[in-house]
Amino acid sequence: MTASSDRERALEQDVFDEWPPQLRAAFDGTSLETKTGFTASLVTLDANGHLRTSLVGVGELYAPDSRTVCIALWPQSRAARALARGGRAALTFVFDDAFYQVQLDIQRLPDAGVGLACFAGSIDTGEARRVRYARLTGGITFELEGEGETVLNRWKQQIEHLKKAAGAVPGR
Repeated sequence: MTASSDRERALEQDVFDEWPPQLRAAFDGTSLETKTGFTASLVTLDANGHLRTSLVGVGELYAPDSRTVCIALWPQSRAARALARGGRAALTFVFDDAFYQVQLDIQRLPDAGVGLACFAGSIDTGEARRVRYARLTGGITFELEGEGETVLNRWKQQIEHLKKAAGAVPGR
């Protein structure tokens, strides 16, 4: 047996086009105070053709159904500007001992005048990868400091806005 076939056998890969139940629960907009350390990388393509990464947390992500994730961003951010042009993005993160990469088709959500740029990403394809010889224990994580309660309250408002915006999209 070769080393490469050992590696191939050690890799577990799940492909999906709908959120697995445990992930949908993570992005359901509830109990944010228990999910504050979670961080995902949102990868977008800027106007110059460069890949850019923005970090988003559970207060900026909401899954209104099994195939969608809504994203709330500051309107002046690079990611918001890139997504406003439409197209695609990728969301990558560590969850449940696996590395996830989710390819998204993006559309802008209606503006409700709350100072956020909101988008809906439909899952094109998602992958979860695990290896048998090691367990991923975290990706990029953080702890809220200082004004943590203020941040949590803002996140709760953002999630409520995403819920409203997601409900305004035909077909949902």
